[in-house]
Amino acid sequence: MPQNPTDGAYVSRETGPVPAVEFSLRATSDPYVSRETSQWQGDAAVSEGVSRETDVDIAPSSSDYGVEFDTPIARAARAAMTVRGHGEEVWPRPERCRVISVANQKGGVGKTTTTVNIAASLAMHGNRVMVVDLDPQGNASTALGMERTPESRSVYHCLVEDEDLRSLARPVEQIPNLWCVPATIDLAGAEIELVSLVARESRLKRAFAAYDESELDYILIDCPPSLGLLTVNAMVACEEVLIPIQCEYYALEGLGQLLRNVELVKSHLNPALAVSTIVLTMYDGRTRLASQVADEVRSHFGDLVLKTLVPRSVRVSEAPSYGQSVMTYDPGSTGAVAYMQAAREIAFRANAVVGH
Repeated sequence: MPQNPTDGAYVSRETGPVPAVEFSLRATSDPYVSRETSQWQGDAAVSEGVSRETDVDIAPSSSDYGVEFDTPIARAARAAMTVRGHGEEVWPRPERCRVISVANQKGGVGKTTTTVNIAASLAMHGNRVMVVDLDPQGNASTALGMERTPESRSVYHCLVEDEDLRSLARPVEQIPNLWCVPATIDLAGAEIELVSLVARESRLKRAFAAYDESELDYILIDCPPSLGLLTVNAMVACEEVLIPIQCEYYALEGLGQLLRNVELVKSHLNPALAVSTIVLTMYDGRTRLASQVADEVRSHFGDLVLKTLVPRSVRVSEAPSYGQSVMTYDPGSTGAVAYMQAAREIAFRANAVVGH
């Protein structure tokens, strides 16, 4: 086996010649900077050779370049701030108190959800709002965190026992300028008890007359899903009717009967009554039916229909289980933003509608 000589200038093939490598180090006073050195333009530029690894404080921020990051989180944060009333826009207040009944004899179309979230949106933007829960189920009271026990005083005692409405109104936690007159199960028997009372259709109107409405900008009445005495009381006590319509075919079937009842109340009991607003709820853009229902309603009612479509939202359904409206439960959700936009439309219509 041949062996390589190991002396002199010869080196073993196995070890191989090691080339001499010359490293050129520049003095730190040299004005030039190596390729590894990070150089930021503008104020961040450095005159001496600085390694990229040692320089950690000269990275520019978005404000240095006038850039505002547009990320999903940033958009949700901006939407939440606007919903919570921290946006720059100031919503107008009506010249006098607007009393609005939220009515539709069909159940499950979003009456209570619409009442609660529009009331919360208006209150968050500087309006003074009172919600009157006229539904024996009391869902609006639950959504606004009202305690409901068999001993609780409620709107029943106002209608049947002539109790002062002011003593029944309770402030809503987390939302200044918002009050609620709660409902209890006692209200279920009010329909029968009202039959024998004098001026049974005007009991709620008389209660409002005794209340100083100059202290409020809006009174929203959550009506039961029927056309009985409670709903009639609400329509006699108000000047405006807001109708939530679910974007499905069945929701349109009962609309004609509701409008006929509005006309009957207007002709016999309350000449000032009018349908002022229609809100399309539970809109699902993935279905052709929802779009067809929306187009049909708009073609018949024109400007009465709000431009805002309220989509189906899990957050809207979850919020009442925590005793909150979606405006405080998840202000950045699609449902909260939609109801905020709907409330904004109602607020900006205020003076035009009040003067009708």
